[in-house]
Amino acid sequence: MAASVWKGMISFGLVSIPIRLYTAARTKRTYLHQIHDKCNTRLKQPLYCPTCDRLVDRSEVIKGYEYETGQYVMVDGDEIKKITPPSGKTMEIITFLKENEVDPIYFDSSYFALPEQHAEKPYALLLKALEDTKKVGVAKVTMHQREYTVFIRARDNGLTLHTMYYANEIAAVEGYGRKYDAKLRPEEVKLADQLVQSLSAPFKPEQYHDEFQEQLNALIESKLKGKAVTVPSRPTAKAPVIDMMEALKRSLAKDSGKGAPKPVSVAHARVRKKAS
Repeated sequence: MAASVWKGMISFGLVSIPIRLYTAARTKRTYLHQIHDKCNTRLKQPLYCPTCDRLVDRSEVIKGYEYETGQYVMVDGDEIKKITPPSGKTMEIITFLKENEVDPIYFDSSYFALPEQHAEKPYALLLKALEDTKKVGVAKVTMHQREYTVFIRARDNGLTLHTMYYANEIAAVEGYGRKYDAKLRPEEVKLADQLVQSLSAPFKPEQYHDEFQEQLNALIESKLKGKAVTVPSRPTAKAPVIDMMEALKRSLAKDSGKGAPKPVSVAHARVRKKAS
């Protein structure tokens, strides 16, 4: 089994559940390293001390905060342990929320919570309560030298945790969310709604994949075998849409199997204008 990232307890009311947290999802990708083009050697980033003019071992490394250029406040491991809040060992559920009350933009990393030995009953009790009430618990946990607010929810007969982005971490982009002065005709809205319905399908995560990473791995595999690199054909770029109604109609026709119409372009619009 994978190594746990946190060990402690979940508590709600007077109920305590010893658990371990395991990373639930992690980005998988192929990394390209920096190579010296003269000798094909991978370039490294050594731990080098310019004052001592030598490489240092990781055992010689401590943490420090730079309050002025070149001036540091040193902090050792024991001092960090002393300032760690109670959430370093116990994540107490502060409140419960409706499942649909949390905007997904606040979800960060995901973790699986597994009960320690002999803690299955309180674990199952919390899981059942969340399933029955369709709610998520909100708690705090300290790990990786930071205190996180987390959402605890029932998923596939287990407890899954999601760390939360704080409100000040959500970017504010000027212009986002403003009401656009666009006159939408009822028939345009109806066709758009129909197109959304025709393209709707149950969520199947296995259908989605990273095409760039697949092509990169294929490229590397071909080069390792000394084969010629084949470039997959690319679809023709779509022309900008001018007549939105016509584009919506053609999209619906294509989805219903009535041929493969081309998008309405500037050229098409000009031809129709001249004809009229």
